[in-house]
Amino acid sequence: MGIVSSWQDPSLFTMGMWSIGVGALGAAALALFLANTDVFLPKSQKAALEYLEDTDLKTLEKEPRTFKAKELWEKNGAVIMAVRRPGCFLCREEAMDLSLLKPKLDELGVPLYAVVKEQLSTEVEDFQPYFKGEIFLDEKKKFYGPQRRKMMLLGFVRLGVWRNFFRAWDRGISGNLEGEGFILGGVFVVGSGRQGILLEHREKEFGDKVNVDSVLEAARKIKPQTLASEEK
Repeated sequence: MGIVSSWQDPSLFTMGMWSIGVGALGAAALALFLANTDVFLPKSQKAALEYLEDTDLKTLEKEPRTFKAKELWEKNGAVIMAVRRPGCFLCREEAMDLSLLKPKLDELGVPLYAVVKEQLSTEVEDFQPYFKGEIFLDEKKKFYGPQRRKMMLLGFVRLGVWRNFFRAWDRGISGNLEGEGFILGGVFVVGSGRQGILLEHREKEFGDKVNVDSVLEAARKIKPQTLASEEK
């Protein structure tokens, strides 16, 4: 009788539904809070020079040439962007910012490169106007490792990602949804010869750009092979 009467009492039923609703809102608020901390972010692992230099890269010509990645930095070092997705407007924004460094990098004799993980239709060709350097294909995605990090739907509830969206939109940058875009990218500054990796930026969320001042600072530490051999 007690159970039946409680269901028949509208006030008790309303109170029960209100409690469930408050609990659901509380759980949702907690989930949203945690999603905007680093708790659920994919963990990164530093890449060793030995790991990167043995990467097989391909040129994007009609008759592609395969070569070892160390050719990119062996003599003069290099700045290398691992592009998450060429059609992504956030990636295009970062490519534009890195390209603004090109005149200063040229003065230092340091080349600017990018690698992509796939070649779809005209995606790389359409990306090229945003990036003032050569682009190569990293089919095995080694520049996205050693521990590949993915951001899935979590990215769309992060406030930082939405700030990044609005920032790029305000700059008038557009993009598309073609290609794989969940494996996160990054930026490397690699010294010449055995100088090592001088800067490694791992994208922690969509649109997490590298600090271009840090890139330039690291590039200034590169010692071209000719200079390095003269100092020995």
